[in-house]
Amino acid sequence: MRRVTFDLDVLRTFVTGMELGSFAKAAERLGRSTSAVSAQLKKLEEQAATPIFRKAGRGLALTEAGETMLGYARRLIELNDEAASAIRDVELEGWVRLGLQEDFGEAVLPEVLGRFARAHPKVRIEARIGRSHELAERVLAGSLDIALAWHDGTTLPYSRHVADVQARWIGPAKQIEADARHGEALPLVVFEAPCLLRTVATETLDRAGLAWRMAFSSPSLGGIWAAVAAGLGLTIRTDIGLPANVRALAPGLLGLPALPKMALHLHQKDAELDPVAARLADILLQAAFEALPESAEMKEKLLKVA
Repeated sequence: MRRVTFDLDVLRTFVTGMELGSFAKAAERLGRSTSAVSAQLKKLEEQAATPIFRKAGRGLALTEAGETMLGYARRLIELNDEAASAIRDVELEGWVRLGLQEDFGEAVLPEVLGRFARAHPKVRIEARIGRSHELAERVLAGSLDIALAWHDGTTLPYSRHVADVQARWIGPAKQIEADARHGEALPLVVFEAPCLLRTVATETLDRAGLAWRMAFSSPSLGGIWAAVAAGLGLTIRTDIGLPANVRALAPGLLGLPALPKMALHLHQKDAELDPVAARLADILLQAAFEALPESAEMKEKLLKVA
């Protein structure tokens, strides 16, 4: 069997294009011409010896082989960048203050801490898990260097959009009968106010003309999961970090209205991050992209190739 060595520059272009949803944007970010990017994608398919893309309307979508390639490409680039950082920044020292939305606490934080600590053992990380408004306030106050949180409308001077993630109605893992409500007010399980997703849930139901009642509130996400699993009511979150005893409900079940997408933002204290915070932000965003559900990832979106 012919041994293949994939070109890391080509893989980086491939991954960047998928995450941005456009290879034209990838060309701009990577400082290459669109024709050079097209040549790289052609080279990737030649090295893979199988189609990576398929025609989808006016754009392209990934084939099954392309989806497999995307996963391996991310891992190869991650390992390459980790090795480069470990060698180049072996003396990187200091400390960095990181904030994370609760949804990402279990799904992302262990991976981020592990990767960062292996590359930069002399750096100390202070992590805070909190709600969107709290994290935004702490970044504004200068007590957090970076924070990954749902955008709640708070205007921060240094904030960038990461992804739009579909909000979902969440219920217990056990099957719910389609007529379980019998016209009664929908019981809600929510965070204590103020809470962005609590507001989204009640406003969505109000616009749909559906009655609701507060069945349970909690200051912690663990309390929310326990109440939903016990059947006290429904909540809304995303597909990120759902425990095994709850599940996202199929659209239209129980006559529930469609929910909006949630904008995920990376907030930062300063316009230019110091080397320690910048490196942690890179690792955080990569881990976040890997944790996003398929509906939020770019691999199913049509890609415009100039």
